[in-house]
Formats: sequence, structure tokens, C-alpha cells
Amino acid sequence: MQKPPRFGVNYVPSGDWFYSWLSPRWDSIRRDLDSIAALGMDHVRVLPLWPVLQPNRTLIRPEALADVRRVVELAGEAGLDSSVDVLQGHLSSFDFLPSWLSSWHRRNMFTDPDVVQAQADLVAALHGAIADLPGYLGLTLGNEVNQFSSRPHPTPMSATPGEASAWLEKLLAAAPSGERLHAAYDALWYQDGHPFEPEHASRYGDVTAIHSWIFNGTAQYYGAMSGPSVRHAEYLMELSRAFAVDRSRPVWLQEIGAPLNVLEEADAPRFCQEAVRAAASCDALWGVTWWCSHDVAPGLADFPELEYSLGLFDAEGAVKPIGRAFAEVAAEVKAQSAPAKRTTAVKIPDGFSRSMLAPGGVVFTAWMEAAERGERPALVLDGGETFERLLPPASVSTPGVYSAVSDTEMFAQ
Repeated sequence: MQKPPRFGVNYVPSGDWFYSWLSPRWDSIRRDLDSIAALGMDHVRVLPLWPVLQPNRTLIRPEALADVRRVVELAGEAGLDSSVDVLQGHLSSFDFLPSWLSSWHRRNMFTDPDVVQAQADLVAALHGAIADLPGYLGLTLGNEVNQFSSRPHPTPMSATPGEASAWLEKLLAAAPSGERLHAAYDALWYQDGHPFEPEHASRYGDVTAIHSWIFNGTAQYYGAMSGPSVRHAEYLMELSRAFAVDRSRPVWLQEIGAPLNVLEEADAPRFCQEAVRAAASCDALWGVTWWCSHDVAPGLADFPELEYSLGLFDAEGAVKPIGRAFAEVAAEVKAQSAPAKRTTAVKIPDGFSRSMLAPGGVVFTAWMEAAERGERPALVLDGGETFERLLPPASVSTPGVYSAVSDTEMFAQ
């Protein structure tokens, strides 16, 4: 695993937001990337728009692939590595599905054989266009595409867990090298009946991606600056490890932000630093990638209000207080030694429901109560190969009761 953790940003181009993919302004993009590097970051996540890349099921635009390549090249010139997403998909409350998947041409992106093949073709084409660049880290299949598969999406494309598995296997196999992963919003962890399941996040691809947002009910229920809110990302990372076959599998905190729909603006820098410190206590952490680099420009219409304030930089490129706070905590964490192992376990009971794992659920509550007492709790499954290998069953109890175990017992492979 990468030690110390890496720190970067989800790159939102200043000025034109992701609409810049329609006609990139290279001088502006270069300035953005130079500013990100000057803040002490080492990587960016690049998110091109799916309809721009693949406007027709059988047309992948060479010009659009060249634009992505140019952004990765400019990032490299600034000293930044790049991870690139493929299917955008969904960004900041807007869906960017190509027209060949909607209205008169509506088909299911997860189950229609021709559509799945077209997506695999795009994964292969985008990977092939940038794989030779020295700063290229790998591909994420897309941004929270699991939100298309179930409620609360207004027109979901339903799938079964088995169909979600087949979709992931097909698309991940289309990129033969680099770090291949997929990203989901937290319905995967918390929503009963959601077709994408915890095992999908923790066992498919090379890295587990975590997207942590406290406006999911955590801040509303516990308070925006509460322990559960500050530790939400840490909890999700440890939760992902309970479902991983390989306990040493890297976990990437790919999205975390300070949303002002639940936080006071004055508290955002402190939330940033406390949440990052908590996440850095997970010894599987690959890196932290803040959402996002630049605020949405105020002249762009119809975004949720919080989207205009999530950047480390404002829309004109000036560093905000939260940008300085993130840079400071990144330098602090990188200078620290590796975190200590966890010696307390909270057991996820056999036959659990995902609502038990969610904010307010018994597993979430048990883990947070242990953390509040100053313990360093892990999460383990009750029964099954992973649980039996990690801990003797007598070492942990049902949620709400805890037992200390040795590092050797917990983490012996």
C-alpha cells in the first residue's frame, strides 16, 4: 500500500465547470492544475462527460479522447498524477446519459447486451488513449453510477445483484492495466434492497472507493460537527474492510467534502481537518481526494446551492480557507508514522440488513459509541471465511458489546 497516503482533488474546471469538455480552454486548465499542485496536491481525478466521449453507441470520438489525454498531460507537467473516470454519468445532481440511452431509445445500461458492450468499448478506448502516459494511475468506471439502478432515481434502470456483478466484471476487464475500480454512493452500504452490494465495492476492482457525504442523514441526525459526522468517512472505510476478502486491500477516500447545506461555513475548515485526520487513522488508506477543486461559477444556473461552495478554490481560482486547511492537514498526515492497528471489533451480525449499517442503525451506533470512548474499532462479519480468519468468534460480541483483541489475532492473514 502507498505510504504515506496520497492527497489530491476531484478536478472541477474553473469557469465553465464540466461543460468545458465541449470546448476546453487549455490556458485556463493549465492554470487550474498548476494551482492545485502549488497547494501541495499530488493527483487529480479527471471526469470527462460520457455524451461528449460517446455520443452514439458505436461512435467514440477521437477528438474527445485526445482532450482527455491532453488534460492528463497537463496534469503531469504540473507534477500531478491522474485517475480518469469513464461514465459521467451523474455529476452534481445532473445526469449526463447519452441520448441513445434515453426517451425513445431508452435501454438498461446494466443489462442490455449491446449497451454493456458499448460501455466496455469506451473503457477500452479511453484506457488505450492514455495508458502510456507516465502520470496515469488508472480508471474508475464512472461517478456513482449505482444511483441509476434504484430509487430514489426518478427513472431507475433496475438490476439484480447478479446483473450488477456481471456488469462490473465486463467493464473492469476492458482495462487490462492500471488501478481499475468503480465508485458508488452510499446506498450500496446503507439501502436495503439496493442491487449494488457491499461485496461489490470491497471485492471488485483493485481498490475500494469510498464516497463520504454527511448530508445523507448523518449531519441531520447527529449534528454536522458531531463525532459521527467527523468520523463518517473513517467508518465507511472500516465498513468496507469487513467485506473485503483481502484485509490489506487499499481503500481510497475518493470523495469527501464539506457541504454547507448542513455545515456552517465557519466550521468547514475544521470539519475538513478533523475528518481527514480520522480517515488517516485507517491503515488501509491509499489516499484522500477532496470534492472538489473549484467552486461552480455563480453564473451557472440550476445547481443545488451547496455546489457553488464545495471547492478548495473559488470560481476565479483564489484559495479559500478550506483550501489552506486541506493543504495543512495533508502535510500533517504525510509527516506522521503509520497508524496503529485496531484492537477492538464490532461484529456485523449474520443476516444483517443494510439499514443496520446506516446512520442510526445498531451497527453504526455501536461503532460510533466505541470510537467516542476512545477505542479504535474495526468491523467484522459474523461467520464466513473473512470473519473466521480475522478473529476468533469469542473475541467480539453483538453490536453494543466490545472486547479487546490483540493485533495478531485481528490482523493475522
